[in-house]
Amino acid sequence: MSRNIKKIAVLTSGGDAPGMNAALRAVLRAGVYYGKEVIGVYRGYEGLIEGDMKAMDARSVANIINRGGTILKTTRSKGFLTADGRKQAFDNLKKNEVDALIVIGGDGTFRGATVFENEFDFPIIGLPGTIDNDLSGTDFTIGFDTACNTVIHAVDAIRDTASSHNRIFFIEVMGRDCGFIALRSGIAAGVELIVIPEHHTNMEELIKSLSKEGRNKRSSALVVVAEGGKFGNAADIAKQVKVAYPDYDTKVTVLGHIQRGGSPSCTDREIASRMGVAAVEGFLQNKSGVMAGIINSKIVYTPFSDIVNTPKPIDLDIFRINEILSV
Repeated sequence: MSRNIKKIAVLTSGGDAPGMNAALRAVLRAGVYYGKEVIGVYRGYEGLIEGDMKAMDARSVANIINRGGTILKTTRSKGFLTADGRKQAFDNLKKNEVDALIVIGGDGTFRGATVFENEFDFPIIGLPGTIDNDLSGTDFTIGFDTACNTVIHAVDAIRDTASSHNRIFFIEVMGRDCGFIALRSGIAAGVELIVIPEHHTNMEELIKSLSKEGRNKRSSALVVVAEGGKFGNAADIAKQVKVAYPDYDTKVTVLGHIQRGGSPSCTDREIASRMGVAAVEGFLQNKSGVMAGIINSKIVYTPFSDIVNTPKPIDLDIFRINEILSV
């Protein structure tokens, strides 16, 4: 059934990601281009419950495409997990005469959007904003490329001190329970080993590969470890290596939240802009309950149910390539 959408609300939810502001800018300006009113919702679903909304225009998003984080702020809302909280959010949307909602976030954001759409038959389209890149329905999520670039710059700097002191560095990167950041940034930075949850790592073989013979007599080594792995974090793995080789100088660096900040890369600005326009145009095509993503450089709309129920596969062939390049 065709919907007469005149006013669109937009929010950012969950963890922040570089490029969210670029997506917001695209939503605002596409809305203006197509003659729609757009209002910003502050602090994600929590702001929706509290009615923290403000009308925006094209000038409201001037000079934000280069900024990290999100000018709308974000939070994880416990209230939106309850029926009463979602009802309050719906009432606030109707009170402000909002006809449709665009949500920018990750897996949890889309799970909440799915429930909300089903309960109130309210038009919603999502944009994939997360550094983890763990959402099916798109080749890359907004923020992933910038996070990988941040890791690469850090590893490049660590390599200097590792080689100067003949050290083995274990560098822990984010990703929750997936290894996309570790895998992509690890091979781009030229590290010796990569440890991710999706790939079975034999700890005995890993330790053996870090022996001087295993390293082809290299004096130093870099190991990128994704958080949430079977054998623990980078510190846990480093301890096991230290037990096997007590004379080795091992160090651990946890990059942490620097991966979520910073000015978004060219790739993140570009895909966020394309996705933001696609979200508005999706409503013009009477779409709802879908995420606007990019696969093979083409805009695609994938149902929320497929996004939250279909794990995104990781290209394990990169391990084979990394083994070849780390001889």
